[in-house]
Amino acid sequence: MGTFIVGSILLFLVGIVVRKMIRDKKNGKSHCGCDCNQCGGHCHSK
Repeated sequence: MGTFIVGSILLFLVGIVVRKMIRDKKNGKSHCGCDCNQCGGHCHSK
């Protein structure tokens, strides 16, 4: 039962992180936290 609870919590946290990464990508931000729209081409994570 403990494994199920810990697994559920981890799955929930991973879901939150993935959702934030998708929202950041849609808003033009990269995974490093910089704003690639104003990067001048130096950001290769797009």
